[in-house]
Amino acid sequence: MLVDDAHELDDSALNDIHSLVGQRELNLVVAYRSWPQPPALVRLAGVLERHHPSVVLGPFHREAVSAELAAALGEPAPPAFVDQVLQMTAGMPWLVRRVAGTMADRTHTLDVDIVMHRLGCELDMMNPEVRELLLALTVGFDLSGRVPDTLERGGAKIDDLVAEARAAGLIRPDGRLIPLIERTLLHTTPVHHIRTLQRSLLDNVDERGSGFIETARALARSGLQDARVAQGLARAGDDALCTEPRLASALYEEALEAGADSISLAARRAQAFSAMGELDKSNRTLDKLFAHRNPPDLTRAADVAVSVWAQRGMLARGADIYRWLGPDRVGPSAPLAAVALIGAGDLDGADAMLRGGAPEGSATLSAVAARLAGQGIRQSIGELADDALPLLIRASDLMSASGAVVPSPDYPAALAAIVALHSGELGVADSILDSALEHGQGGQTARPRLLLLRAWASMQADRPDRAWAAIEEATTIRTDLVQRDELLRRAIEVGLARRADDAPGLVLAWQRARECVLHASVDLYSLMPLEELVVAAARLREAGRLQSHLTQAWELLRQLGDPPLWSIRLHWSGVQAAILTERPSDLAPHAAALVRASRHNHLALVLAAAGRTWLSVLAGAFDVPSVESAARGLASVGLTWDGSRLAGHAAGRSEERKDMARLLACARDLHPGSAIATGPPTAAQRTGEFEPARALVGSGRDESGMSAREREIARLVLEGKTYREIGEAIFISPRTAEHHIARIRSRLGASNRSELLTRLRVALDGPEGSAE
Repeated sequence: MLVDDAHELDDSALNDIHSLVGQRELNLVVAYRSWPQPPALVRLAGVLERHHPSVVLGPFHREAVSAELAAALGEPAPPAFVDQVLQMTAGMPWLVRRVAGTMADRTHTLDVDIVMHRLGCELDMMNPEVRELLLALTVGFDLSGRVPDTLERGGAKIDDLVAEARAAGLIRPDGRLIPLIERTLLHTTPVHHIRTLQRSLLDNVDERGSGFIETARALARSGLQDARVAQGLARAGDDALCTEPRLASALYEEALEAGADSISLAARRAQAFSAMGELDKSNRTLDKLFAHRNPPDLTRAADVAVSVWAQRGMLARGADIYRWLGPDRVGPSAPLAAVALIGAGDLDGADAMLRGGAPEGSATLSAVAARLAGQGIRQSIGELADDALPLLIRASDLMSASGAVVPSPDYPAALAAIVALHSGELGVADSILDSALEHGQGGQTARPRLLLLRAWASMQADRPDRAWAAIEEATTIRTDLVQRDELLRRAIEVGLARRADDAPGLVLAWQRARECVLHASVDLYSLMPLEELVVAAARLREAGRLQSHLTQAWELLRQLGDPPLWSIRLHWSGVQAAILTERPSDLAPHAAALVRASRHNHLALVLAAAGRTWLSVLAGAFDVPSVESAARGLASVGLTWDGSRLAGHAAGRSEERKDMARLLACARDLHPGSAIATGPPTAAQRTGEFEPARALVGSGRDESGMSAREREIARLVLEGKTYREIGEAIFISPRTAEHHIARIRSRLGASNRSELLTRLRVALDGPEGSAE
């Protein structure tokens, strides 16, 4: 005998069944739900369990769901479809069968609308109070506090309604909602009823409580427009803006969905977009704000706009925004305005901002950091430029400590590192950047720029492997670098190729950098890339392509009063370019500027001495100790490769063999030969599995009869280098290079240059050559 739905029987029927339990000739099966539980059913269940443990039926597992769908389709259902049905139904058998009942057309897609229509009809026929309970849970009530008024006015207890819903398979055993039930209720309930319940929910939630924001977010996503939700989400976005910009952006978007005013949120949304690296979205949001007749939150909007323009390599456009804002409205952003205006060459405008802006403003760590940054940059322009670096280092320390991501023309760590690099303090720049990267200054968006500045410092310190590693990490974080950082990256690649004496690599890097230059305007904080590109352009005989940018740079420095800290390195690049192009007349004004600055600046003193020494080398009238001193002086201020090149150049012009050997030893000591990285590190190099460097000088000969030194020279010949360029690359005189090439030609039996190049390619393509 099978008795189904025993929970619906009256006491008389249940007592009759009770009397059959002991009959031996009868196999009795009684099925019932866990609710309701009339006393007679409880007694019957107790007796039955003495004969056999009860079998508790729960949700289907995945295999059972798959079997139900296969039976409906007549073939196995795809695994992804099984997972979809399992997720939607939570494995409730009756729901799985309702879904399977819509699959008669043998397709493997689920028409959710048909399922919800049929299911909605069933839900409408259930106990109205249970349906109201489910709807309350759907809109966000968790029954831990007050329940909706509609349920309070009903006669049933909430616990009984929950038990009835669980017994009917309308909620999970743990009380959580089933996705398909939740979606169906929202789909089939009149909107006004849902909104009434949602507003009732808001009345029962403390707006300052911990659970309000999650409730508000859910309500906003459901389409509810309510001032309390919009205001709460906007406040939460403000709290997260400086530390979690991505979360803040999501909260602001949800506040807009809840009815917040888009203009009042525009500046904050633009700040969040900028901090996330979404410059286009930030610009578009600001454009709508600035088009408004009376834009709110104007100072913040200006800060964000300047930050975006600076990242685009157009700091002068950002300076225009601060000029438009004016000292009267700039308020606590005066230090940021000073940084932007000085970067664009407007010292008077910067001083006006610092005089007219709020004297103190906020006392937060980030605000103090901004003030120190403004003071430091202003100090770098004056006579006491040595005091600038300590101020900027403290600004960087405080910004890192704040953990805030705030808009500014540049990150304090970047400004401090740039000033340190312009001062020849490579170790200090490295320390600043390492600390900022460790503490996450500026968030993930700032990391590529700080890594590229680390790469620059590594390049100056003659550590190409470390430089390439920093570039690789920066471009992994963000493949599409902003224009300002892309120019810096390409300039570093040019510098690495030039220092590695990699002519093909230099040409390729120069072509990429030349295009980047067109996308960025000149400002004070982008002089370093220009310094490197000026020398490369001179070497490649393409100096004219940078003439316009170089003219703008000199004009910017003139407007600032030719501050030594910022102009010395550019003057040194001018000296190097004049030497490469063999135009002594171009060298004179730069040398004179270095001499003038040397009275108050240590870096200028070192460079002026090196410039005089280089001129004496070119003239062939020099003494070895002076060359050594100048070369090592250059290395001490972060110009290791330049010092090595000076010593090697002098060695090639030495008449005494002992002088040549001494200068070559100095050159190799500063820049250890040509066995350095000329491109991104290989996988083996990144894991520390370096191949042993090949000897640069040796007597071992390959099958062609060439020595290691001759093979080295042969490769330079194939790269198209002249005698002078070969000499500078391996620290020998042009005449010695010529003698080497003559011996190679004789050994290979080449009668002319074309034949020599052909035989060199064959000779270097053998085992000995290909190993490198």
